[in-house]
Formats: sequence, structure tokens, C-alpha cells
Amino acid sequence: MPTRIHLERLHQDLELSLDQARYDPQTVIRSRRIVESALSRGEAIYGVNTGFGALASRRIETDQLGQLQKNLLLSHACGTGDPVPPEITALMLKLKVHALSLGQSGISRPVFERLLDFDRLGLLPRIPSRGSVGASGDLAPLAHLALPLIGQGQCWKPDRSGPEPAAAALGRHGLEPVALAAKDGLALINGTQLMLAYGAFVLHRALHLVDAADVLGAMSLEALQGSARPFDERVHAVRPHPGQIEVARHIRQLLAGSEILESHRDCGKVQDPYCLRCIPQVHGASRDALAYCNAVIECELNSVTDNPLVFDDGDIISGGNFHGQPLALSLDFAAIALAELASISERRTYLLLEGHDGLPKLLMRDTGINSGFMIPQYTAAALVSENKVLCHPASVDSIPTSLGQEDHVSMGSISALKLLQVLHNVEHVMAVEMLTAAQALDFRKPLKPGRGVRLAHGIIRDAVPHADADYEVGSDIDICTRLLRSGEWVEGVRRAVHGTGSNSA
Repeated sequence: MPTRIHLERLHQDLELSLDQARYDPQTVIRSRRIVESALSRGEAIYGVNTGFGALASRRIETDQLGQLQKNLLLSHACGTGDPVPPEITALMLKLKVHALSLGQSGISRPVFERLLDFDRLGLLPRIPSRGSVGASGDLAPLAHLALPLIGQGQCWKPDRSGPEPAAAALGRHGLEPVALAAKDGLALINGTQLMLAYGAFVLHRALHLVDAADVLGAMSLEALQGSARPFDERVHAVRPHPGQIEVARHIRQLLAGSEILESHRDCGKVQDPYCLRCIPQVHGASRDALAYCNAVIECELNSVTDNPLVFDDGDIISGGNFHGQPLALSLDFAAIALAELASISERRTYLLLEGHDGLPKLLMRDTGINSGFMIPQYTAAALVSENKVLCHPASVDSIPTSLGQEDHVSMGSISALKLLQVLHNVEHVMAVEMLTAAQALDFRKPLKPGRGVRLAHGIIRDAVPHADADYEVGSDIDICTRLLRSGEWVEGVRRAVHGTGSNSA
């Protein structure tokens, strides 16, 4: 059996499962023999020797079965819009190979092994991102994924700078177009690989983004001389949501050894604003929501979403595993969960600019001639507002297709495309907090924050300097965004907090 894919090890597991030295072709060969046996008995099999969708009752002659599959790719390759990003296309390709390798799709071995060639050689089809309704599989995007196998459609140039004809990409590697046999086209385009690739890509990145949110919250808390009391373990034990407990524990670890906290322990302040005091409750709820979404994605990563399905006992059953409803709901939920991390982050940024407890307003001494960090908060506010629009769930919509045969669809592809934009917006909002919290902490010197916060601040300062006057701040926001995306910043802090890091602040 191929490697079971886990979200945390997504790329490693996929490389393992697609390694041709480890690949056992018997599962593919066995399911193919079942399809050929059924055809030899003259059985009517949906999409194999019948038409598709509303044409399912139309029987196709044996000598036309290959043309039927080729026509399927050509007719369904009608996507539009901006291309799927190459890194997500690569993931789509790997996920399609993995699903077919489970041996319940009946694909022919030459076509399957050509897909392996594409992965091995880094040949990436260029796929328009719009056109799927997320129900009969991601039909249009997957048709564009499959077209280059038969020498049609487009691929990305090797440098990913733009498209080139698929025939040119094949020729460069000495490959001929493959001939499709019965069921091949249907096996290639039925499935949820567009939705799944977007979801897996975003949620894999979110695995460290949730930790980064906690680090930023702790940085802002220290810079604003907030109280550590709301993170007391006893508070969260009486409302034991797993994410809430985990976030409170993270904050306590990050604040350990703080001189700043000690300096204002008896200041008389009773309560902090919610964006500080309720970090465990808000971040924790997003963590729990994302944990649910992760479980859905991981189940789908190891599922077969083809139709019809081929079983070892010889049965070929037409069902509905291609329907994207589980993904559509979870991707909408993930967008909401991520957007909330940005929403509370922007509120902390706003507080940092107000001039509380000795911080200069707008985080610069000489304002008037300088605007300080006024405008980055505008950027964060704009992105948070955009997320509110993007988080309207696509999954509540359905428009019938295929002349009513496909009368309920998930619109999960729209959920997926929106989710990626939400992720990008969240990363930039958090980058603004990273920049402003680091600036604010500079004004607390010589007092030192907790060890975890101190290290986080030091890594940022290695990348961007303290600002005494106005400058092109957008470039520093981009640097902070890259720090967040790489995961290296939060991983360095994580190692230090657990006593295994080699960095010092």
C-alpha cells in the first residue's frame, strides 16, 4: 500500500508514496483487469462505455471508447481565470497520482506511469483556477491537468515564467502523447484534487501560523505592559477547550522570566482589553476549528474520490465520492478561523499605536514630521475588512448542472480559492503586528521581556532595524511576511521556549 499521508508531513509523505522505486504497480494492474473483464462481458458501466452526466443513458460502441475518453478531456477543459499557482498544481498532480495508486479507479498502467513521469520530471500543466462547482469532481481543472498527457493544453515553462504548448514540453523530454483507453479520462478528471490541494497547502502552512499568532500576542502583551493573570492555568481548567488551554500554556511559556512583567506587577491596572486578555479564548477557538479542518483534509488525502469505483470482488459501483461537501464546509470554516487570527491581531496593532503606558504615539518619538506606524494599521484594517467579505461561505450555494442530473453541488472550489487569499491577507496582517510589536518592545529597554518573546524580538531585529524616522515601511512588512511564511521564526522561538534552541536574544 502507498504511504498514508499525514498533513504535518504532507510533502515528505507524498514524495515517499510517489517514489517509483517503492511503487507497487499491482494495485493499478488489478483494478484495470477488473474494468477490462467487465467490458468483455458487455456490461454497461457509467462513463466507461456510456456518455457522461445527462448523457449517461447513451451507450458507446467498443471501437469508440478511446475517443470517448479523449473527448471527455477536450470538452471538460473549459476553465477560465488566473492560473492555479505552480506549487499548488504540483500538489494537485501528486494527489491525483496518490488517489489513483490506491487501486480503485481502473486506470490503465501507461497513463498512470505517464503521470509519474510528469511528477518525476517536474512537468506542470497550467490550469485555469475557475470552472469547478466542486461536485462531479473538480472536472474542468482536472481536465486541464490531464490534457498534456495527450499532447494538448499547456504546461508551465521550466522557469514557471509563463505557459508553453504541452507538445513542446513533452518533446523536450522525449515523451510521446499517451493514448487513452476506456475509463482513463474519467479516472483522471473525477476527484477533489483542486479543492484538496488548496486546502492541504493552506492548512499545512497554518500549522505554524497558529503558533506565530501566540508569539505575536505575547510580544504585544509585553510591549503594552499587560497582565499575565488571565493566562493562569486555573482559569482555563474550568473552561477546558483544548485550543484555549494550549494557547494559555504557550503564552505562559513565552512570558517566563519577564522583567517587564515584574516591573508593573503592582501597578493597580485591573483589566486589559479583550485583544490581550482573551488571546487564549480567541486563538484557541481558531486552533480547535483548524484541528477539525485538518482532520477532514487528512481523511481526504487518503481517500478515493473517483467514480465509478472498482472493487477487488469485481464490482464496479457508481457513487458520489467526488462530491466536495466535506471539503467545502471545512474550507469555509478554515477561512473564518484564520480570519479571526488577523482580526484580533489588528486590534493589538491599534493598541500599540495609541501611546499607552509610556509608549510614544504611533511608535516614534518625533511625530508630526513623521507619521510613524500610522499607515501600516490602515493596511491591516483593509485586509481584515476584505477577509470579512471572503469569509462568506461558498458552501451555502448550489446551482444545478448537467441538465439537472447534478442537482446539488458543493461550490467547494470557490471555498478553496477564497481560503488561499484569506491566508495571504492574514499573513500580512500578522506581519504588521510583528513589525509594530518589535518597535514597541524597543521602548521597554533596558527591561527584558520573557525568554520566548526576547528571542522572537531578536530574530526580527536581525531582519529589520528599529525605525527612528519615516521610511519605506512596506519593504519591512514584506520581510516580516516572509519570516512568518517560512516557519523559521516561530520554529526558532519554539526551540528556545522548550530549552533546545541555540539562539540567544
